[in-house]
Amino acid sequence: MTKTAEAGAAPARGARAVPRSVWALGFVSMFMDISSEMVHALLPIYMVAVLGTSVLAVGLIEGIAEATASIVKVFSGALSDRIGKRKLLAVVGYGLGALTKPVFPLAGALEWLVGARFVDRIGKGIRGAPRDALVADVTPPALRGAAYGLRQTLDTIGAFTGPLLAMGLMWWTANNYRLVFWLAVIPAFVAVAVLVFCVREPTLPAAARPPKLPLRRSELVRLGAPYWRVVGIGLVFTLARFSEAFLILRAEPAGLAPMWAPAVLVVMGLAYALSAYPAGVLSDRRPRLDVLLVGLALLVAADLVLAFAPGLVGLGVGVALWGLHMGFTQGLFNALIADSAPAELRGTAFGVFHLLTGLALLLASVIAGALWDAVGFQGTFVCGAVLAALTAAGLLVLRRKA
Repeated sequence: MTKTAEAGAAPARGARAVPRSVWALGFVSMFMDISSEMVHALLPIYMVAVLGTSVLAVGLIEGIAEATASIVKVFSGALSDRIGKRKLLAVVGYGLGALTKPVFPLAGALEWLVGARFVDRIGKGIRGAPRDALVADVTPPALRGAAYGLRQTLDTIGAFTGPLLAMGLMWWTANNYRLVFWLAVIPAFVAVAVLVFCVREPTLPAAARPPKLPLRRSELVRLGAPYWRVVGIGLVFTLARFSEAFLILRAEPAGLAPMWAPAVLVVMGLAYALSAYPAGVLSDRRPRLDVLLVGLALLVAADLVLAFAPGLVGLGVGVALWGLHMGFTQGLFNALIADSAPAELRGTAFGVFHLLTGLALLLASVIAGALWDAVGFQGTFVCGAVLAALTAAGLLVLRRKA
């Protein structure tokens, strides 16, 4: 494994021991998420209530957008392995995301919004795998759970700050969607500036880079059986969840006014942010699969509450449980990938993982939207609970064999 100035020291404990570049990447994610969620917290409602789009179409658009990002990730991850320049690709990806933000307030039709959403997700795809691999490049193995948890926490602070700002600005501007979308442009460009000036990238020796195209079959075989087991777990898990847009849409049957719908993402993001770092630290000290099982149990509970608990209290509890399940799973999967993949193929490993789970998310979101339109929100969340429970059962079998 390549050692860097940041990763070569003896492992320490606590957030202060996490390398500075990981902190900087966390703040980059935070500012970009503030920008993105200011837009995305309002976009599903804007599309359904203002533009007359169906819920199934929202699910299809969200799923395809995320799948597009996942497809791009596999190529950007492989390219970052080949050229050894992860930060460059991250700058391109975040820069592209920032440049799409002015399109949302300027768009006059659904086609423009969908186009901007896709280009934004392409930017996410370009930056995702190189950024995740860069975190592993600069972090000692004993701190990987904490590092990914910390980055995820800062990312999630942005994820709930954005909807909170959107909600306040909607009140202040008397539901002026376009003005809120314009203000979302500012933190996107702040994110790019932090990435350019504050993140240090270690230089990987030429010998550590794959000599051939990383996506060749011979290179993918080198990823090894432990890596592919993690991918299999991630695939089944992703089928059990779907786009957070459905949490926003769940707010209306619970009696929440459209102006306050972004509060759903605020509650989810707060629970996510509070749990991601502690879960990451816990996974450095306990078997990661045990922590993942806790996350699956939280997802089952969230789905059941959202399906059957009435009113705003049920909505709040279900969304909070959903956020906790995210905290106990998302950073953990990144740590599992970093643990199982060879250092010189980390970008490829993250890219392949994101590609396959993104396709699974597309399928999950389409199924969720179809069930919602056919039988209501209860069918969507009950289906999610059943799939999550089956995933947990399979993981228990795998854990016993291991």
